[in-house]
Amino acid sequence: MTDRSGAPVVVGVDGSPSALDAVRVAAREAAARHRPLRVVNAFLWPLLGTPLGPVAVALPDNELRQEAEKLVEEAVGEARKIDAELPVTGAVVDGGPVAVLLRESRDAALLVLGHRGLGGFAELLVGSAAVQLSARADCPVLVVRGEPRADGPVVVGVDGSALSGEAIGFAFAEAAQRGADLVAVHAWLYPAPVGPGDIVPLVYDPEQLRAEEERVLAEAVAGWAERYPQVRVRRKLVAAAPARALVEESTDAQLTVVGAHGRGSLGGLLLGSVSHAVLHHSRSPLAIVRHRRDRAATDG
Repeated sequence: MTDRSGAPVVVGVDGSPSALDAVRVAAREAAARHRPLRVVNAFLWPLLGTPLGPVAVALPDNELRQEAEKLVEEAVGEARKIDAELPVTGAVVDGGPVAVLLRESRDAALLVLGHRGLGGFAELLVGSAAVQLSARADCPVLVVRGEPRADGPVVVGVDGSALSGEAIGFAFAEAAQRGADLVAVHAWLYPAPVGPGDIVPLVYDPEQLRAEEERVLAEAVAGWAERYPQVRVRRKLVAAAPARALVEESTDAQLTVVGAHGRGSLGGLLLGSVSHAVLHHSRSPLAIVRHRRDRAATDG
């Protein structure tokens, strides 16, 4: 999908408290964007015989579907409590949560997920489901973590690569929409061996290294700052591991934004330990943005 002017915000629900938190956040996001909200339940229970307790186990398939429809109806009602004028629809869709939400993401402006859930979304961020959705979804993914707040800055991780540009652009747009400051964080470390046989310079100039990292950070945000002159930007250079730096900055943030792929100090953010650290420990809602080229390569 190339034209998403009328695309909805999509939220996955399963009846858990975490999913209802996600619905409330998704409703606010949809209202702020002037977009409709679509509530989706992935209906997998009868296919896999997933135990949901003694009552659910005894229910035939049609009654299980009715229970799923009640979950969606409850979530739609919760969204309308946030904004009575918000256009909201709900659907029970057959399939596993990853497959269903990946399909939904093709026509969505934003995909919203709860931190943890039950049933089809059980421990969404513990296994591979969140990594798959974040790495393959065809729209930005917002994971509701921490306590949603209306104050505080938008924080974005910057690694200096062209691939992180969309995450930075998304963060600027969010800061402008929210009337918030933007904190652009670039984490870096002094040269150190990362594998057998690596050669570390015996002599290097710390000030020169820092100046180079400052240049990388400044250049990464310069164009976006010109496009969004109303956003006050704070560039933050941190001599620390990238995951730790982003998690610490997320404490006072209303939103933290990272790219799905990249190079440099934030390289492979969703492919290894850094991604798991941010997903598990971010203290604010976390937006994960894929590069269009990555989406095209995956879709192709």
